[in-house]
Amino acid sequence: MLSRLSRLSRLSRLSRLSRLSPSTASRLFTSSSLLSSPEMHGTTILAVRKDSTLCMIGDGQVSLGSIVVKPNAKKVRRLRPGIVTGFAGSTADAFTLLERLESRIEAFEGQGITRPCVELAKAWRTDKYLRRLEAVLLVADKKNTYELTGNGDVLESSDGIMGVGSGGAYALAAARALKDVEGMGAEEIARKAMEVASDMCVYTNKEFVVEVIDLEDDEEEGEKGEEGKEEEEKK
Repeated sequence: MLSRLSRLSRLSRLSRLSRLSPSTASRLFTSSSLLSSPEMHGTTILAVRKDSTLCMIGDGQVSLGSIVVKPNAKKVRRLRPGIVTGFAGSTADAFTLLERLESRIEAFEGQGITRPCVELAKAWRTDKYLRRLEAVLLVADKKNTYELTGNGDVLESSDGIMGVGSGGAYALAAARALKDVEGMGAEEIARKAMEVASDMCVYTNKEFVVEVIDLEDDEEEGEKGEEGKEEEEKK
């Protein structure tokens, strides 16, 4: 009896919808879909590599539709010494992916970030659970910068600059224009480019989080280690 009533109820709703004009039906379905699953607008993440410095910077705005939910979220973080990452998209999805990335970095210890990023992209594309996650990751170490997407892409920068998120294109264009300016380091370029992006993108603010890596740290440590060995031998 209940199943028959439910079928009759569905038929009644369908008959009412069939009498609506196409424009009215379109507005009805659009409004209901927005209420059930609001669109999460991304942030802006930028990575700039120049001379002996790598700088990754991101803004802190979290938007839900036309509402600013949080102005100071931390979307750029250091996974471990020498490796930084930033994300745009759903925060919960991004943290899930970062946990998977960190586990793969541990599994391939000492092999850089290329193999872990490729393995994560493969799992992200093929796993029935991970493929539903909506985020974009930017991962960088002292040698490489990669963009990871849910389509299985592992994109590498050709000029040391990468930008993702809603204002990524603006920040990328500004950083490329400033890269050849003498006297400007990676961090200064990144900050100026993000200011340009925040002025143009409504989903990007000026609450920046910055992580900087000195690309010569390992070499300096190696030189200090050799000097220490020589001193020990002399003693």
